[in-house]
Amino acid sequence: MASEVNEWYKGRKVFVTGALGLMGKVLIEKLLYSVPDIGCVYALVRSKRGKSPEKRIEEMWQLPLFTRIREEKPHVMKKLIAVSGDIQYDDLGINNKQTEEIYNEVSVVFHFAATLRLEAPLKEGLEMNTKGTLRVLEIAKKMRKLAAFIHLSTAFCYPDYERMAEAVHPPPTDPHEVLRAASWMTNEQLNVLAPTLMQKHPNSYTYSKRLAEALVKECYPEIPAVVVRPSIVTPSYKEPNPGWVDNLNGPIGLMIGAGKGVIRSMHCYGHYHAEVIPVDIAINAIIVIPYYINTQMERSQEIPVFNLTTGDDRNNTWKEVLDVGKATVRKYPFEMPLWYPDGNIRHSKLIHELCVFFYHIVPAYLIDFLMLIFGQQRFMVRIQKRISVGLEVLQYFTTREWWFDTNNFKDLAKKLHGADFTTFPMDLKIIEIGPYIESCMIGGKLYCLKEKLENLPKAKLHNNILFVLDFLASVFFYLLLVYWLVLLFEPVREILSYCGPFVRYLPLVGKAVFRDD
Repeated sequence: MASEVNEWYKGRKVFVTGALGLMGKVLIEKLLYSVPDIGCVYALVRSKRGKSPEKRIEEMWQLPLFTRIREEKPHVMKKLIAVSGDIQYDDLGINNKQTEEIYNEVSVVFHFAATLRLEAPLKEGLEMNTKGTLRVLEIAKKMRKLAAFIHLSTAFCYPDYERMAEAVHPPPTDPHEVLRAASWMTNEQLNVLAPTLMQKHPNSYTYSKRLAEALVKECYPEIPAVVVRPSIVTPSYKEPNPGWVDNLNGPIGLMIGAGKGVIRSMHCYGHYHAEVIPVDIAINAIIVIPYYINTQMERSQEIPVFNLTTGDDRNNTWKEVLDVGKATVRKYPFEMPLWYPDGNIRHSKLIHELCVFFYHIVPAYLIDFLMLIFGQQRFMVRIQKRISVGLEVLQYFTTREWWFDTNNFKDLAKKLHGADFTTFPMDLKIIEIGPYIESCMIGGKLYCLKEKLENLPKAKLHNNILFVLDFLASVFFYLLLVYWLVLLFEPVREILSYCGPFVRYLPLVGKAVFRDD
């Protein structure tokens, strides 16, 4: 059967911000591969590290992500047009000639550009996520053929609501007033006000995204805007390659950090549900949404919102994710881990902090001390500080249960027929946790760390050696701990003295307990 989605996009030209981010690249790949009759895709790309937008696009084509396009449909590559610009500039920094072309030809906007650094200073978050959105909206208002403006938000930008409806709620502060204040305040001044401004928001990312949603809502129905809220985005489920990922944000960064033996403790409530969505499933929904809203009988009075989350259908907990991840990393170990990967989640904040001290901080200083002795550059303490900041931010999301309405999201699949139903799958219930996490770990290994599966035997041998060292180090640590307790507390010594020969022959402890013999 013919594709109704492809037919709707036929000849249309779309504009994408954040084109070289994870979701932007997957969106472009899917559009060009599965919607071959699309007119063209304008990709807003800024120059970076001396590379022009055209050069960065050229390098992007060489990624494994685009293998099936290079091999099966190389002709569609000419439909991707680089637009030099940046959301940090008025008119996005686009030259006048291309601006007029975009105003006259574009009918769909996918606004993905944002800073994803959860720990970013408030001024940075406001400039990129809020002010940047305002600049893109100003461009969209001048587009003469605009049929859909898709604003990518986040499912976690309403921490003050127990259940997140598919609606835009008022922000804690007026976004225009906040942007005016941020325009003349320094970073230091704004950081002082941040707790008062953000209220229950845990970081600048969720706060700036919430303000951006309010700006998008203001422009509705002047422009046909839609707010899309994915949960934690994880590596691809199937397309174009299982496990595709190109950055260490979110859970995949934790998995790799744990697999490398660097992260050994995280504060997390294991019985809480893991609210995640594979990037390809999210992109399928995002591509279908413009078609969906333009085939409705009448436009909604309220701005359409889609929570791209598992909602009430989720059944996997963080502990299950961890258990499968640990089993997978033993099956496919990473090369040259710093230590044996045996991290865990801790429900107790106190226990977690103790584990961080003994498993993260102390080893980091020890390694840097050894580096100093051997005249090498020290790096471990710096890395652990960055990890600590990242964990502190992420733990906000793993120690809370999140609930979402997903009626609009579920209705998308009901609108599809024939070829479109199989081309744009959106059913999260079909994902089996075991095979999926395994593909995520392999994807992180192949695409982020650039490791080869042919080196698995060597990696497994190294892993086994570290297992023995980890066991011996753990035994020594606990013996030393008991030894100190025996020396410091006489009741401990008396209790252990009743354990007879077993304690007598323990290294360190035996002599300390029976020192009077």
